[in-house]
Formats: sequence, C-alpha cells, structure tokens
Amino acid sequence: MRLKILAISLVLLTTQTQLSFAQVTPDTMKLIHTINGSIAPKSVRSSADGVISAHNMMYRHSVTVYDAKTFELLHTVSDSVSLKDFGFSKTAGNYKGAPVEGTFSPDGKYLYVSNYAMYGKGYTKEGTDTCSPADKYDNSFVYRINRSNYQIDSVYPVGSVPKVVEVTPDNKYVLAANWCSYTVSVISVEKNKVVKTIKIGRYPRGIAISNDSTKAYVAEMGGNRIHVINLQDFTTTFIPIGSNPRAIVLSPDNTTMYVTMNLSGRVASWNLVTNAAGKSVRTGEAARSLAISKDGSALYVVNYKSDTMSRVRTSDMKVTQNIKVCNEPIGITYDVPTGNTWVACYKGQIKIFSNN
Repeated sequence: MRLKILAISLVLLTTQTQLSFAQVTPDTMKLIHTINGSIAPKSVRSSADGVISAHNMMYRHSVTVYDAKTFELLHTVSDSVSLKDFGFSKTAGNYKGAPVEGTFSPDGKYLYVSNYAMYGKGYTKEGTDTCSPADKYDNSFVYRINRSNYQIDSVYPVGSVPKVVEVTPDNKYVLAANWCSYTVSVISVEKNKVVKTIKIGRYPRGIAISNDSTKAYVAEMGGNRIHVINLQDFTTTFIPIGSNPRAIVLSPDNTTMYVTMNLSGRVASWNLVTNAAGKSVRTGEAARSLAISKDGSALYVVNYKSDTMSRVRTSDMKVTQNIKVCNEPIGITYDVPTGNTWVACYKGQIKIFSNN
C-alpha cells in the first residue's frame, strides 16, 4: 500500500514539474516573412498604428513604408529636397540626404528622419564613423515627413552625422543625436525649429525619453555613461553605465533602463528608482539596436557581428532565444498591435518574426 501511494505521489510530482516547466518556457519566435527589394535598411521603426518605416541611408536614398499586417510596400519616399524652398540654401536644385533613423510623432501625423549626410552643391566633406567636431565635417538635416501624403514638409539643420532621433511623448520636442558634433539638437515642435544644442561627448547615439517627457537619456557611445537631460531646464546629470553604450529603451513603467553595450556584446540594466546597476547578459558580438515588448517582459536585441537576434527575459536578464537572422542585422522594432518583431538587415532585407 505504501509503495502504491509513493508511486502515485511520484507521478503527481512529475506532472506538477512538467506543468511548472511549461509555464516558464518562453514562446518561440518564428520567421513569418522576408521583405526584399531596393532597400538597404539601417533601421526600422513601428508607428504603433499600422505601418513600419525603413531608412535606407545613402545606398538607396529613400524611406520605405510598409503595412504592419500585410507587409505590403505602401510608400517609397525619396530623400531629395530643395533646401532653397525651405530657406536653407541660395542654390536652386535638389539635395539628397541619407536616411539613417526615424521616429513617429505621438499624434501619428509625422515621421521624423535623420540624415547621415547631405549631397549637393556646397556639401563637400561627408562625415564618417570616426570623427570629432574638430574635423569640421558637413552638418546635416532632420526631415519631417507628413503622413497625410508622405511628402517632406519641413527640414531642420542639426549637427554632423545625426543618428538616433526621438520625439517626446508630449509632442513638445524632437531630439537628434549628432555623432560627429558630439551634441544633441533639440527641435521645438511648436516653433518648428532647433531651439537648443546640448554638448554630450564622444559619439552620442541612443536616446530614450521618459513617459512624462521630463527626462531624456542619451548614450555616449565613445565613453561610459548615459547623459540624463532635464527637458525643463536642459541641465545634465550622468549614469555610469559602462563602456561603449549604444542603444537605450525604458521599461513601460520607467523604473528600469536597458542599454546595449556594443564592444562587450551585452545588454545592461539600470534601476532608475534606486539609481543602481542591475543584471546584465551577453547576447552576442556587437550588440546594437534593441526593442522592448509592450508589457516590458522581453527585450529583442540584434547582434551585428554574430548575425543573430536575441530575446531576453527582463525578469532575470536571461537569453531565452537566439536566432540566426541574416548577415549584419542592424535595426529592430517591436510592433505593438501585431506583436511582431521586425529586423533590418544592412545588406538589403527586412525579416519579420512572430512572438507566438
């Protein structure tokens, strides 16, 4: 009788263990679509209202826009503009840009795009990835694309080699990180012009903005800190995150900051409530862009030199999945309405993964 009870107990224990394991096993991401075409995407960005934009640098001189559900190409926006029409050149004729990153305004009306460089008369010294303000490389522009017709309707002169661009949730400011100028440009949405330039340090890159629009977090990729900009008086404090921070996202409740550390191939967390370092995890070689799920439970990271994407569980900072994606994955975005993750492959593809 005792043996029988023991056997039943063992069966129940095994069943409970299996159920418990099933409950903590992460969902498996699966490739559901690949977009090809005349693209060379440096980054991708979800509008959270039905479209995804891709920014194709000087290799294609375009921004391409896709339906987030059907993956259909909806618009191809040329980066060619007449600077004279906007009052920024005495020379007639069109100038080309090089779309590198993009962000949508919170009201959904606009897409802001940074241009790595400008091409046309008077632009003779294109910026590079290794640079300083002393090099005096050409300054560039951020474009505003009106989503009613997907035409460029405003341009903003910023610094040299602007990269990440973000809009504050209150739709008051647009921030652009100027890689070679070592600055952040602050564009007033109301005034439709740059109203402040903030010194950062070597190679400002990632930007994240708090939900209440009072703080901007900027990664100094050439250093070891995150600059915290007070958006009310533009004073700055620092977070000593570690060497070579690149991209930043915040948890939905803004209590935690997550940062990719390019050289070490890690993702670090920082508790913004206690102002203390949290756990970190290695995801691969050259951890570049990252995105976060709507509920904040997962991070999605592209590892440029490993050719992989990693999914990280934020509760314990453990990698739950590594996927070989493509040659040189560089950009990533999480689309809240569909729950899909889009990955930009520098060589000319976009890969779309389900999270079910």
